[in-house]
Amino acid sequence: MVIALLLPIPLLLPIQGLAANWTAEEVISGLNIPWGLSVIDNENVMLTERSGQVKLLNLKTRELKPLVEVERVTASGQGGLLDVARSPFESNRFYFTYSQRVDGAMETTLASAVYNGNTLRDWDDLLVTYSGSDTGRHFGSRITFDDKFVYFSIGDRGVRQNGQDRSTHAGSILRVNPDGSIPDDNPFIGNAKIQPQIWSYGHRNPQGLYYDPPTKSLWSIEHGPRGGDEVNLITKGANYGWPVTSHGKEYWGPVAVGEAQEKEEIVSPRKVYIPSIAPGSLVLYRGQYYPSLNGKLLAGALKLTHINVLSLDKYNNVVKEERILESLRERIRDIETLPSGEIIFSTDSGKIYRLKNSN
Repeated sequence: MVIALLLPIPLLLPIQGLAANWTAEEVISGLNIPWGLSVIDNENVMLTERSGQVKLLNLKTRELKPLVEVERVTASGQGGLLDVARSPFESNRFYFTYSQRVDGAMETTLASAVYNGNTLRDWDDLLVTYSGSDTGRHFGSRITFDDKFVYFSIGDRGVRQNGQDRSTHAGSILRVNPDGSIPDDNPFIGNAKIQPQIWSYGHRNPQGLYYDPPTKSLWSIEHGPRGGDEVNLITKGANYGWPVTSHGKEYWGPVAVGEAQEKEEIVSPRKVYIPSIAPGSLVLYRGQYYPSLNGKLLAGALKLTHINVLSLDKYNNVVKEERILESLRERIRDIETLPSGEIIFSTDSGKIYRLKNSN
C-alpha cells in the first residue's frame, strides 16, 4: 500500500514568461471532434472523430482520407470513438478506445486493428470493460504503453462510488498485455472481488495518460468536480482517493467533496488546479524542436482553452505552471509529438494545429 505524505500540495499560479512567443498554424478544419491523434511519421497522422470515423491526415498536403467507420460506436453524451495510439510492439497495429452499448449500458472498450497503408483491417475488441452506467459521463479514456504493456484509463462513469469500487473497471487505470489478456503481476490478481486488469483506482475522469520511458514514470491528469483537477504520478495498486478525497467543491454549492483533501493510505496529487482547467490530454515533451518545453508536462485545457505547461524537478514534483495559446480560445483536446519533435494538437471545434514558436 502506498501511503501519502500529508504535505501541502502546490496550488501554483501560472507564470506568464513563456506565453509571449507561441502561435498555432491551422492545418485542417471541419472535423467532428477529433478526439485522438496518433503519429505515423512526420507527414501522416491517424485520427479519430468522436462520431465513429477513423481518418488519415497528411500534414503536408492536408489531404484527409477516410479509413473506416466503426459501426459499434455509441456516440452519446461524452462517449463515442475516443483515443487512438500506435503500438510500440507492432508498427502496423493501432489501439483504440470507444464506447459501445452492451445490455443497455455504455461500456468503454479497448480494441486494436491493423493498418496496411490504405485501410484498417482485422478490428478486434480486446477488452469490453465492466464499467457501464446509465449516464453518458466520464469515459476517460487515453492509451499509453511501457515496454511490455498497454495502459488505458476509464472515468467513474458519473457514479462517484465507482472510484473506490474495484468490482467495476470504472474509475481506474487498467493494465493489460498487448493481446488484451491479464498480466500475471497485476496488483490484484487472485482477488475474486477485484477486476484483475486494475492497475490503480480512485480516479474521477482521467483524460490524459502518458508513460515517460526515460524516467519509467506513468503520469495521468484528471477532471475534478468544481475545482480540483489533478496531475498524478501513477504507481502499482495505488488509491488516488476519489471520492473520499478531493480538492473540489459540489456543483450545487460551496461545499467540499469527500471527507478531506488528503488522507493517509491515499496518494496525493502532484498538482491541483483551482479553478479547474478541464484537462483533455497529457504528454511529457522530450525534444529540442522547442527547447524551452523539453522535460515538461503539457496538458490540453478544455474549459480554460490553452496548453498548460508544468515544470518538474528531479523528484517529479511540479515546481512551475505556465500557460500558452490562451488567445487561441480553443478547447484543446489531444497533443502529440511528431518524430521531428514538432507538436500538433486537435481541438473540439474540429481543427488540427501545429504549434509554432517565433523565437
